[in-house]
Amino acid sequence: MRTIKPLIALAIILVGSIGCKKDTKIAEDPIISTFYFIRHAEKDRTDPENRDPELNQNGLDRAIRWAEVFDPIPLDKVYSTNYERTSMTAAPISIKKDIDIEYYDPRAIDMEEFKLVNEGKNVLVVGHSNTTPVMVNKVIGMEKYDQMDDTDNSSLFIVRIIDGVPTDIRLKMD
Repeated sequence: MRTIKPLIALAIILVGSIGCKKDTKIAEDPIISTFYFIRHAEKDRTDPENRDPELNQNGLDRAIRWAEVFDPIPLDKVYSTNYERTSMTAAPISIKKDIDIEYYDPRAIDMEEFKLVNEGKNVLVVGHSNTTPVMVNKVIGMEKYDQMDDTDNSSLFIVRIIDGVPTDIRLKMD
């Protein structure tokens, strides 16, 4: 019994000294960035030669529904490509949130810089069937999503990066 008491005392001293190290780091709040990616709403297809059509009535209705979807979500930035259909999709959200639309070129974007500029923010990105999945794949760092079907105007991709680690989900908002 006499040898057990000194061992217990020694264990208490060791545990106490390990727990009181001066160089122990205090846990910091994680850095969370959330990216919401959507494709533009339904475009006017009456003139197949028009490379920059506006939205049709269904598209205008969807753009308003997107604004309702994003209403409870605090957004810091709204990005759109510089096309009528993407700008018109982003506009109701931009107006409702009182955030100016920032235009980007998906062919010229530096994804690491884009993620860094938007670190810790909630960001909406409005793109196209061929650019939206590409951007999502670049943000998550893997080839997960294929080009969207040309009739898919209702997919919502959500990418959350917590301390540099991305998670993603794709939802249909029909």
